Amino acid sequence: MNTARAETVLVLGLGNTLLSDDGVGVHVARRLGSDAAMPPWVRVVDGGTMGFRLTSVLGDGGDVLMIDAADFAAAPGSLRLMGAQALAAHIAGGKRTSAHEAGLADLLSLMRLEGWLPRHLAVLAIQPLVVDWGEALSEEVANAVGPACEMAKATIAAWRGA
Repeated sequence: MNTARAETVLVLGLGNTLLSDDGVGVHVARRLGSDAAMPPWVRVVDGGTMGFRLTSVLGDGGDVLMIDAADFAAAPGSLRLMGAQALAAHIAGGKRTSAHEAGLADLLSLMRLEGWLPRHLAVLAIQPLVVDWGEALSEEVANAVGPACEMAKATIAAWRGA
């Protein structure tokens, strides 16, 4: 494995910021991207609703942490970290909890076909309250942005053995 690839982490914020809480992944990514304390080997990308256009970003290698809204029947603003195996089992089980899961499943399949699967791959899911037209996050989900950033940083640190 290429050492440069192994030492990088891609944080990919997903979602549609025009659909209220659906855009929370993008909001978290933007906050992480503006954090001066983020190590230089962490690349934060606003993936929005880019779908297959993200293949060029994912193909750059390194570990991948995706952040997205997902309905997992919890209180609004709740966080859940799903590793690669849990995510694959969840998607294979036919339980659709995010507007992006169909695209995410396809992206994961493409990553496998191209040999791009990283050593570490996870999705940090945030339970939405409102997924309807609007640019503002609900109060519950807006209050989860800070904790989601902290969970993302802790996940990256755990992957690096820090």
